[in-house]
Amino acid sequence: MGSAKPEGDDLVDLYGSQIEEQMRIEAQRRIESSHDKDELERLRSLSLSGLIESNDADTIPALMARLGTVRAALDGHGGGLVLAGWEFSDESSSSKALSLVIDLDGACVSCGAAPGTLKGIQDDLLMDPEIERVRFSSNMLEWFDDIQKEFVLKFGGVTFV
Repeated sequence: MGSAKPEGDDLVDLYGSQIEEQMRIEAQRRIESSHDKDELERLRSLSLSGLIESNDADTIPALMARLGTVRAALDGHGGGLVLAGWEFSDESSSSKALSLVIDLDGACVSCGAAPGTLKGIQDDLLMDPEIERVRFSSNMLEWFDDIQKEFVLKFGGVTFV
């Protein structure tokens, strides 16, 4: 017996990739319709290390500007990021590597989609060369009932501290 996938699985994969691309396009459209493109570019160009060290008011907007499609979900549901803690992972190197502890606020606090949102936030922020590690505040675990908590800890793909 070969290991070829049945035709039905190929069709599911094809539809899945098409839907994913459509969701990405729609999310990008929503972000662009609610945020000034030039301002997003300005925020993305700022050094996170400098912003965080100086406790600059642009810190959270700069973090939010680095988010991809998950940004549309946060914006659409009235949620946002909170920088709960940070440190430099290795100050001996020439570039500072940030280790962030993130919390969420707004409607995200009680959302059932939070595990996927957390993973999306983590993945997007880790794409920034200044960020080495993203973890989440363990206070967020209080939002979940026992089953949700067990699920996010086992399958969420994120770390809580």
